[in-house]
Amino acid sequence: MVKESDQLDLREENGVKDLIFFVNGQKRVIKSGTIDSRMTLAVYLRDHLRLTGTKIGCNEGGCGACTVMISDQHPLRKELRHYSVNACLMPICAVFGKAITTVEGISTERALHPVQERLAKCHGSQCGYCTPGFVMAMYSLLRNHPKPSIEQIDDTIQGNLCRCTGYRPILEAFYSFAEKLKLTDLTDCAKYDPTQELLFPSELKINNLHQQSFVYESNQHFWFQPTTLHHLLALKRKYPNARIVSGNSEVGVEQKWRFVESKRRINPKQIPELNQVELLSDSISIGAALSLSEVTYELKLLKAKLAASQCGVIDLFLEMMPYFAGKHIRNVATIAGNIITASPISDLNPIWMATGAKLVLQSESSGVRVVDLDENFFVGYRRTTINQEEIVKAILLPLSKQNEHLAVYKQAQRRDDDIAIVTGAFKVKIDPVTKRIENISIAYGGMAPVTKFAKITCETLQKKKFERSVLDFGMEKLREEFALSAEVPGGMPRYRQALALSFFFKFYLKTMSELENKVEEKQLHSESLKATQLYQEVPKDQNETDAVGKPMVHQSGFKHTTGKAIYTTDVIVPDCLHGVLVLAPITFGTLHELDPSEALKLPGVVQFYSASDLPDKKLGFVNDTPVFVSEEISYYCQPVGMILAEDHETARRAANLVKVRCTEKPNPILTIEEALSANAFMGPQFKVLSQMSEGKEEHEEIDWSKYDRVVKGECRTGAQEHFYLETQNCIAIPLEDDEIEMVVSTQGVSDIQSDVSKILGIPKHKIFSKVRRVGGAFGGKEAASSLCAVPAAFAAMKLRRPVRFYLERYDDMAITGTRHPFRFDYEAAISKDNKLLDLKVHSYSNGGFSEDLSLAVATRAIVSMDSVYKIKNADLYAQVLRTNLASSTAFRGFGAPQGMFCMETVLKHLAEKFDLDVDQFREDNMYKEGEMTPCGMILYKCNARRTWTECKEFSKYEQKKEEVKLFNSQNEFKKRGVYMVSTKFGIGMGEKPFLNQAGCLILVYCDGSVLISHAGMEMGQGLHIKILQIASRCLNIPIEMIHIQETSSDKVPNTTPTVASLGSDLNGEAVKDACSQLLSRLKPYMDSNPTGKWVDWVVSAYFDRVLLSATGMGRNKCDPINFETGKGGKHFAYCVYGTACCVAEVDCLTGDHRLLSTDIVMDIGDSINPAIDIGQIEGAFTQGYGLFTMEEIKVRPNGMRLTRGPGVYKIPSADDAPCAFNVSLLRDSGNPYAIFASKAVGEPPLFLGSAAFFAIREAVRAYRIQNGRTDYFSFDAPATPERIRMACEDVITEKIPQLPPDNTYTPWTVTL
Repeated sequence: MVKESDQLDLREENGVKDLIFFVNGQKRVIKSGTIDSRMTLAVYLRDHLRLTGTKIGCNEGGCGACTVMISDQHPLRKELRHYSVNACLMPICAVFGKAITTVEGISTERALHPVQERLAKCHGSQCGYCTPGFVMAMYSLLRNHPKPSIEQIDDTIQGNLCRCTGYRPILEAFYSFAEKLKLTDLTDCAKYDPTQELLFPSELKINNLHQQSFVYESNQHFWFQPTTLHHLLALKRKYPNARIVSGNSEVGVEQKWRFVESKRRINPKQIPELNQVELLSDSISIGAALSLSEVTYELKLLKAKLAASQCGVIDLFLEMMPYFAGKHIRNVATIAGNIITASPISDLNPIWMATGAKLVLQSESSGVRVVDLDENFFVGYRRTTINQEEIVKAILLPLSKQNEHLAVYKQAQRRDDDIAIVTGAFKVKIDPVTKRIENISIAYGGMAPVTKFAKITCETLQKKKFERSVLDFGMEKLREEFALSAEVPGGMPRYRQALALSFFFKFYLKTMSELENKVEEKQLHSESLKATQLYQEVPKDQNETDAVGKPMVHQSGFKHTTGKAIYTTDVIVPDCLHGVLVLAPITFGTLHELDPSEALKLPGVVQFYSASDLPDKKLGFVNDTPVFVSEEISYYCQPVGMILAEDHETARRAANLVKVRCTEKPNPILTIEEALSANAFMGPQFKVLSQMSEGKEEHEEIDWSKYDRVVKGECRTGAQEHFYLETQNCIAIPLEDDEIEMVVSTQGVSDIQSDVSKILGIPKHKIFSKVRRVGGAFGGKEAASSLCAVPAAFAAMKLRRPVRFYLERYDDMAITGTRHPFRFDYEAAISKDNKLLDLKVHSYSNGGFSEDLSLAVATRAIVSMDSVYKIKNADLYAQVLRTNLASSTAFRGFGAPQGMFCMETVLKHLAEKFDLDVDQFREDNMYKEGEMTPCGMILYKCNARRTWTECKEFSKYEQKKEEVKLFNSQNEFKKRGVYMVSTKFGIGMGEKPFLNQAGCLILVYCDGSVLISHAGMEMGQGLHIKILQIASRCLNIPIEMIHIQETSSDKVPNTTPTVASLGSDLNGEAVKDACSQLLSRLKPYMDSNPTGKWVDWVVSAYFDRVLLSATGMGRNKCDPINFETGKGGKHFAYCVYGTACCVAEVDCLTGDHRLLSTDIVMDIGDSINPAIDIGQIEGAFTQGYGLFTMEEIKVRPNGMRLTRGPGVYKIPSADDAPCAFNVSLLRDSGNPYAIFASKAVGEPPLFLGSAAFFAIREAVRAYRIQNGRTDYFSFDAPATPERIRMACEDVITEKIPQLPPDNTYTPWTVTL
């Protein structure tokens, strides 16, 4: 409780009590107490101002979807500032006296902003959910730099993630402002004119609100914004427990996810004394309120005035900044906040400790004191010596001196916007004559619960001569001083120890190079993006109204860039309740009781429901997924109930108050090995036996003894999070007569309809399920959408009020499933002429706790395992294992990428074991036209060899091999690898042939306009624009006359989910069918009036009472496989082929890598829209690149999911895009089995991302061979920095103790 005296003190505080700010030029005044002071700017913009262009993708500042621009006046210089921020972290109270610009505020009805126009025309949006954030990041840069450099553009979008595009088109659009990378014709785009931008509100200037203190109170939560140091110190004395908030990246996340309440928060950003930078005699004083971006700017200015020898610490800071969080975080976060947070993996604290930085502290009672940021400052995990009443006034960065050598190294899962695994900072002063060490300082982050100074090592190295013996002795001392146990929190003990030694080794090499004036090996190669796109132009005689084959902009492209595209999260429904799931706190055990009493006391909470309130029915294709747990808890964060409240945040807080009483059982089954030991199989064993497909009556077991050239092995692929930018969400609206409207972000409106019908007992004709667009899905919104939709529907019908469910990223990643982890046990034999004779593979996939789609994924994996290679005999087996994890589910590729990865690994194993040229070996075994696959499918129009040959030429593969060989001979610790990978992806759902269908409804109006409803969901793949193009050809009318609004079960019944890359094939055929019917009805009028126009014929038909609507049907033919006997057939309608060539560079001392180039040749028939298709190819490749190299799901041995947001789970960023990204569409490869000779494109290119994996492996292999290790080595996916470094075996890794035997210790995480 807040004391009355505190409230009195608050009333006596000087300052403005109302929250005053501007949004898009409009003044906003929020009276004290009228909104929750804990609210974020994003929530206010979306829920209160209905400015839904600002998206919320993660609520932790890690994805950038919420980016907006803030304009204010500098508290010291009063100059105007523009900077981007994460609105999801920015407290609403922190915008007092500022002006906010959102994506809606930079354009008018008549004209788009150049950023918006160029991004749309460059095809830089697909699902579009991330797009407003990218627009505002770039817009903020232009406001400061109208003619930006490439480096500035790269810097400004750090912190913005896209899951769809692969970043190439986004970079193309933005680089056009630097007049670089022009693939798209932008000559008709408006030039950027900075004089036309929104002006800073004069009222803010006149009233000098930035100089006025501000205090806001709501529900006993207080926000203080003092403008003097005296005021700040008085507040801290009065409220010593008050949290000081600048960037809110720590306090905000604590409040959001851990429900840590901060009753009082103080924002010091407007205090002039804390915004000063001062050059002192031996140091630089940096005010504690300066943002990291401001410090960067100020230090660059100072560096120009100082001698180079004085700038060592400045250089370390500037070197670290591009890799510290994202740009929008750096624009508000401070050095002081980073220090006080006392994170053991801080990027900066090792720098301060190693270089002797100091903190200036001040309190009202004790005055000023200066403390060293040394080994005594951090006294425990996230604890320092700072007293509660003290504030940080300044940081003193020492000026470096002559003969000092400094370096800092950081290794993370991803280069930019990622927390460190280990950071090492080094400083040594060496006598230039004797070469002896006068002083040395070494500090590490990530090696202890605190930032740790290498005290013992430094003491023993003092006065030693800086030579090779120092390296050997220093590494041995560091190995002893920084030994980590196998059970160390954070895991990766051997890797972290290897990094500590490798960083010291790097520092030694750098220092020796400086002493000897040699050129050190450069950092990983990096240059700005280069790209080409080759595709077949439409014929010159093609009808002008025929849009097929033209590279048209996504149907919603301009709506994406302006924030006008409406997603389910943006739909406004009056009187809507908000639902939040209550989750199980354990992985495996028994639920005894749920006590919502405390939650129900919270103002605004309406109701609580659990399994006792629901009918005893289950979700899932085999009814094995409870809506809520009734007794047995099967995985961590499994839903056990739900809270309904008047707003989302109240519902979240209430859900946290529900007491879940349960008993945890020991030894949950998490891994494939644990499930195998427990015989925890799900479903039968599946078989694909090539002998049976060839007509044999009985299968003959392989006699492996007859072969001389055999390999046996095992390989694995990991789980992958979908990371769609729009999380699972829905709205349920009760209507009359037991009707209900379901607006759901889903891939299958009919599946939602079916699940709601099943659980609620309402017939389907009273359930209207619909969606306009989906903010990304990738398979993750096929089965999992019902986990939200069904509870929402139940609550809506019970309470007779609309209910919205929206999963926070933090919960979405825990509740919904991932791509299936696989383990493959293989045995393979080849002939003396290197032909594949026999292959036997046992495939095991981790299915999670329920069946979901796991059986179909398992069969798809073995059906696709042959990839592009002919095997004389193949025995392929698949089994799914049941574990205590969220159900693994559909994901782009649906098991095929995992199966093909096994095949490529087998071939690599054979090539290395028997010293074969792996390229020639694979080429010799590629399919030829008319050959049969192990599942019995005859391959017609087989373009596997064509894409391989053309990619070789397109990528200049042979030249690249020579260049890589030369580079590797010249570089000892950096290596490159180049590799080509091909893919064959079957199109169709042979597992369930009845799903290969789609319907449509076309309505023609008397003005000639056409409305199409079809069965497909627009998820960013460009389905709607392709359907419009198909209809324009079929009806021979301009595409502008045709419209698609939404997908709805009351327009097209019994729809198949939009999956398996079949959207355009099936729905396109359905539209063609319906158009054909319409044209046949209009033909008499066209014949009788041949000079008439479309609208004339339509009106004539109307007056003759001719039906001007039609339904159409699309289908393809696929045969099922008998997985019991192993006999197959034409399992797919056709196959898509492609080949990619990648060059990667690896830092063998750290495990870091960079993708230098990617060249792709893809066979997609006659493209309906080459711009859309190339975007799909680039996006799928990048998602596959993430799967095989960096994306890693981390789960504790007790089943607790650690990767629950972008802070820990890393998808590729723009910085990870290949430096050269070239795509060519195979010419003259028309496909007779699909609409207008096209081919599906969504999933087939994903496996090509593995080319990056194998290129990395080639680089690792080069390093191993250099070190005398020529044997074959197992290398599983993903190729994380840890796996790369530990595979680069050398004298350093030899120094690291091996882990003890399994089952003798508890690791931090388990391999699923």
